[in-house]
Amino acid sequence: MGAAGQAEAARAALAAARGLVSEATLGLARAVASGGRVAMERLDERQIEGFALAQLLALVEGAAVMLDHAEAVGGELSAGLAAAMAAEAVQAVEAELRARPGAWGLTRARVDEALAEGAPFVEAALSSESWRELAVLVRAQGTGPHGLDDERDMVRREFRRFAEGQVVPRAEQVHRHDELVPREIIDAVAELGCFGLSIPERFGGLQPDDAPDNIGMCVVTEELSRGSLGVAGSLITRPEILSKALLMGGTEAQKERWLPRLASGETMCAVAVTEPDFGSNVAGMKVAATRTEGGWLLNGQKTWCTFAGFADVLMVLARTDPDPAAGHRGLSILLAEKPRFEGHTFEHSQPGGGRISGRAIDTIGYRGMHSFDVFFEDYLVPADHVIGGDGGLGKGFYFQMEGFAGGRLQTAARATGVMQAALDQALTYAAERKVFGQPIAEYALTAWKLARMAMIVQTARQFTYAVARRLDRGEGHVEAALVKLWASRQAEWVTREAMQIHGGMGYAEEYDVSRYFLDARVFSIFEGAEEVLALRVVARQVLQAALEGGGAA
Repeated sequence: MGAAGQAEAARAALAAARGLVSEATLGLARAVASGGRVAMERLDERQIEGFALAQLLALVEGAAVMLDHAEAVGGELSAGLAAAMAAEAVQAVEAELRARPGAWGLTRARVDEALAEGAPFVEAALSSESWRELAVLVRAQGTGPHGLDDERDMVRREFRRFAEGQVVPRAEQVHRHDELVPREIIDAVAELGCFGLSIPERFGGLQPDDAPDNIGMCVVTEELSRGSLGVAGSLITRPEILSKALLMGGTEAQKERWLPRLASGETMCAVAVTEPDFGSNVAGMKVAATRTEGGWLLNGQKTWCTFAGFADVLMVLARTDPDPAAGHRGLSILLAEKPRFEGHTFEHSQPGGGRISGRAIDTIGYRGMHSFDVFFEDYLVPADHVIGGDGGLGKGFYFQMEGFAGGRLQTAARATGVMQAALDQALTYAAERKVFGQPIAEYALTAWKLARMAMIVQTARQFTYAVARRLDRGEGHVEAALVKLWASRQAEWVTREAMQIHGGMGYAEEYDVSRYFLDARVFSIFEGAEEVLALRVVARQVLQAALEGGGAA
């Protein structure tokens, strides 16, 4: 089968699989509906299907993006990677829906009928021979073209040089000794304008005033994360989240005050949302802000506040409406200022007696920025530090979600960078390491691993770019959750296999792949745990859309 025929077969097989997923979505939606709406108690009874649905949606969407990318850039490698991804997506759809068709309102005969025509393509694309041929191309060309325009590709190359020259040499020292991100790295990232990537030019950022550029943010994030997730890749995540929240809900005075300082790096920020007993369940959060003369008094504990020690300001999601029935509508965002601290603990008292303190949480990876438990005791936040002022009271959840959509997209870019670093190391080691007289890269199993790793990395990258374009149009919040969900989980497999290719040395701190594996584990946990994203964000919204489009039972 020629390249054109393969692409046509891939599109046809994937279209059939996507259509079947749509049928299954409607079937599940009707099973969990009550009065034309998704009933969360019913969806909670069908969590396994809800979680599987999110995974399948991510697979078919990622595969569709890859086919478009291959058509745009051309070349045997891109076509091969796209075909393999499409075949894996179809295979996953068949495996899930055929195993328990009744759970989706389908029959096994219907699944077989829908996917029969694409079966020969799937078998050929996933054959040992196809993987071996693809591996040869991957060893010579990596993951293939990024598909960027000249300006963005120049930015990519510039940040790759920066990461290789300044970040990589410091990464292992910071990781092994749990040190703070070196100040010279922070200063260099600020000088390069990274903190202003999502801030409009009129506020001192790099983003055009009339055209958001989430792709540029993803390109920079990937390259910094390729150097080190903890030392550089996550530095711009918190400014991304806070700036998006300010742009959505801040007063003009707040935008004028905070955005230029965030863009320049003069003000470093952290995000304080999660609480010990309420991870992603924001409706139950207890950290309270009580009105007082001149502002609000914060009381309670936040956890997993990355960079809280060094930050000058914390973006705190707090309950300003004491009525528990208000749920997430009783939450607001307050900007709590504090001095910078460089250690693993901090404490600051205000003249009036208010106090903030924090202690770093020991983690297996993602070191450099330190994640803190933070405690507020009658900590005074001025009235004009509530995002949106009095008009923003009760809207903090929505402002936060605007910021978190960008943060989730950025997490997918971070995962891509870590995966790319792992693939780079695996390709080098597999070519150099000889076992039984030949490089391990030439063995069929290793070849499959390398080719599949490249397929995943390029899919994560192109899927991220596609979602970035949607966010630029003011769309794509569900897709941002999807790409974060998928790339985060895949990062564990890619970094795991990179370690495995290194054999015993992969378990040694001497090689960077051990750090990549530890860092990759955090992706499925932060910026929305995968279970919550799959069920409460993706499944709930997709199922509701299916009810509205296909009718409720």
